Amino acid sequence: MVTPQRISSCSGQSKCARMCVLHTLCLLVIPALCHTSPDTTLNEHWELWKSHHHKIYTQQGEEAYRRLVWEKNLRLIQKHNLEASLGLHSFTMGLNHLADMTEEELDATFDCLKEEPDALQSGNYTFKPSQDTTLPDSVDWRTKGLVSPVRNQGSCGSCWAFSAAGAIEGQMMLQTGKMIPLSPQNLVDCSTSYGNHGCKGGFRYKAFDYVIENDGIDSDYFYPYEGKDGKCRYSVQGKAGYCSTYQVLPRGDEKALQHAVATVGPVSVGINATHSFYLYSGGIFDDPQCTSNTNHAVLVVGYGTDNGQDFWLVKNSWGTAWGESGYARMARNKNNRCGIASLPVYPIL
Repeated sequence: MVTPQRISSCSGQSKCARMCVLHTLCLLVIPALCHTSPDTTLNEHWELWKSHHHKIYTQQGEEAYRRLVWEKNLRLIQKHNLEASLGLHSFTMGLNHLADMTEEELDATFDCLKEEPDALQSGNYTFKPSQDTTLPDSVDWRTKGLVSPVRNQGSCGSCWAFSAAGAIEGQMMLQTGKMIPLSPQNLVDCSTSYGNHGCKGGFRYKAFDYVIENDGIDSDYFYPYEGKDGKCRYSVQGKAGYCSTYQVLPRGDEKALQHAVATVGPVSVGINATHSFYLYSGGIFDDPQCTSNTNHAVLVVGYGTDNGQDFWLVKNSWGTAWGESGYARMARNKNNRCGIASLPVYPIL
């Protein structure tokens, strides 16, 4: 996350001069905010939002800046939701806990997925959906206990670790009948030698490579999440999961992804997270501006159809205050919208 900084060259008594010492983005990214005053009619709403999301601003002037960013996002949300009420969008947006951050800050914080499709190591590429299998119209692995509670990665770019751990959790539940949340922090701290970068992003398949060669991953209870880079503290005493290889699905093939989700369980995928996705609050996320350039990792835990529109059921790692209690329904069979089928992968125990 980009943090407020002082700019020593700012001087004078103008509003812009006073605010520019709060944040470099004030001048470099959103200069219009320098010349904007808060809308006093929103004072009560601002206080309620801060209280609901436990927001406390400690740096001098930070709250004034955050307030203006929040108002800018509020106007965007109001416009979008008005259009949605007229049938122009299939999803709504809301003032979640990310609403006081700029798009640039959100990108810097959550651009956490590093993918190199041609550099996959020990994965199996032979996945071929059976032509004889009749797939169910809908799947929701939450109802079978294969999905652990939604967690929040915070300001650490560890989406890749949450997605990989979630995929292993599902397979472990199928084999053992017990749902034991696994440790994303274990992956953050211990898989750097495999090419991952901890809170600065990583590769899902390299997380699997680590678990394979380490012969295990600790439980989240034994190795709790801290949301920051740390020293590797893996212990076999806390081991709660493992895998022997992983299966890479055909690139961009949503039918293959559907088959894997229906017959195997939750699947780790990469998506393109846009500004509208950060503020998503419900409905089927179908943003034409969402490209196939994946920058965020999530877990597909099911699929279905709502009023004739196919969707993927996706578990995110931004807490339950985001989306539909931490989940999103993302457009399915829309030419690989947001790149969701660009590089799906799941572990094999």
